[in-house]
Amino acid sequence: MTASSQVVIDEARWQVVLAREVCGNERFVYAVRSTGVYCRPGCPSRRPRRDNVLFFPLPDAAERAGFRPCRRCRPEQPRAVSPQIEMIHRACRLIEERLDQHVTLASLGDDLQSSPYHLERTFKRFLGITPRQYADALRLERLKTNLRTDQDVTSALYEAGYGSSRSLYERAPEQLGMTPATYRRGGRGMDIAYTTVHSPLGRLLVAGTERGICAVSLGDDEEALEKSLAAEYSGATLRRDNAKLRLWVLALISHLCGKEPHLDLPLDVRATAFQWRVWQELRNIPYGETRSYAQIARAIGRPKAARAVANACASNPAALVIPCHRVVHDDGEPGGYRWGSERKQALLARESLSKV
Repeated sequence: MTASSQVVIDEARWQVVLAREVCGNERFVYAVRSTGVYCRPGCPSRRPRRDNVLFFPLPDAAERAGFRPCRRCRPEQPRAVSPQIEMIHRACRLIEERLDQHVTLASLGDDLQSSPYHLERTFKRFLGITPRQYADALRLERLKTNLRTDQDVTSALYEAGYGSSRSLYERAPEQLGMTPATYRRGGRGMDIAYTTVHSPLGRLLVAGTERGICAVSLGDDEEALEKSLAAEYSGATLRRDNAKLRLWVLALISHLCGKEPHLDLPLDVRATAFQWRVWQELRNIPYGETRSYAQIARAIGRPKAARAVANACASNPAALVIPCHRVVHDDGEPGGYRWGSERKQALLARESLSKV
């Protein structure tokens, strides 16, 4: 399996973990660095932070890496083979092998002896994306890998499986957040100022450009927050500048203290068209109120995209400014949060009390 396909599959696996999908004989387990335990995707235990998670194809691989089995879901014990999972793995292999071709649902269905409708529904149920989206994501990851090796853009796009430069450049702002040529340069030329301060919810990192805020992160470890920012913007010039960000930081701290309920700060974030639609809808949720993932999906005209909405929330780079903490499960349970479920519960509780 190529490195690019592994990235896509791991992100799809993470969505399965978030959804606590119980899918028979899951073809992977996930391990949590902070606990030293590995689990099945459908384990009812508290969901970990994404940066603490590793994926392994088999329990033996997780144990060789030093992790021990969870006592709740018993991932080391075998389960019956799931034909749906086997079909998905075969579909993934076929898509990877034919990435430079126009693969249709009908042709995949013929090879897998399945109707196109059943194949797409099953694929989306377990991976959270359609076969076409999986192929698009693979091409994008392969393109990124090629561009990082300093290939010229034309060679990189054809080797990644794109049939023409036109289709790539039309979609580049949505998929890369910049043109392919700019991505090839590692985002060089971006000038990002950042600062870290103490807040009611731990350390707060705020970063921005001349255009607006590009990152707001919450955590316990200042160094970890800075490393995460550097990884996200590896080609940019990062510099600490407390004075430049002072007004934005004051607004965020006031917001956390309940003194400024309505944040209207400028943003300069990279996003796909879908992510941007979700994030804009999140900013429309009134202070002190919540919406479910399904409600957000309906509000943006994609009623069947609740899981994709959850994914967009999980990838939100600007906490508080884009209030993804106001999105909860249909049953009212808070659900996960990129910066910790305890912080999400604290934010919801504070907003609820302030509104009263």
